[in-house]
Amino acid sequence: MTTLLVLAKQPLPGQVKTRLQPHFGPVEAAALAEAALADTLAVVARTPADRRVLVLAGRPGRWLPPGFEVQPQVDGGLDRRIAAALAGCTGPSLLVGMDTPQLTPALLAVRWHRVDAVFGPATDGGFWCLGLRQPNPALASRLLDGVPMSTVDTGQVQLDRLRAAGLRVAMLPALRDVDTVADARAVAATVPNSRFARALAGLDRLAITRPPDNLVTR
Repeated sequence: MTTLLVLAKQPLPGQVKTRLQPHFGPVEAAALAEAALADTLAVVARTPADRRVLVLAGRPGRWLPPGFEVQPQVDGGLDRRIAAALAGCTGPSLLVGMDTPQLTPALLAVRWHRVDAVFGPATDGGFWCLGLRQPNPALASRLLDGVPMSTVDTGQVQLDRLRAAGLRVAMLPALRDVDTVADARAVAATVPNSRFARALAGLDRLAITRPPDNLVTR
């Protein structure tokens, strides 16, 4: 049974994409996060799989398409949350985050009979996807527990763990996470017809028509 998982946070103002501030306000940053999540879920929905699971911190909203199971994230650091999500699966399982709206079904179409693990590095030093052909709680814990997250060498440490375990690792292309405004613009340019690109363009148009903060009206 093949499982595709999306690890995500409910896109609430002030709780997501805080590094897009102060260029965008909390509500605007949350709107961009929602668009990125919606794009990601739409791609996963179009990718062949036996199960599609949203591993969510928070509550689902209008952005969730049909066909997904929803499971809560466990408490703890990101390493523990990823490990727990994979540990609960049976058979080939691939987990992605909500920060890469440039995903395509082709990127997620893994030939599992040739590999034990799948790894997709992010250009900021992290990783955008991680997959295991035969996940189980012990293996997931051994591979992920203690991996430092959100550092410039997170991806390399995680990849080293996979290889040290003797797993045959399939490498996927490096993708750019949406963390900063520069990231947002670069990613939107690669997928101009996405919800994310349209949301960003709409916010940019709004900024052009918005009065300057120091404008005094009488």
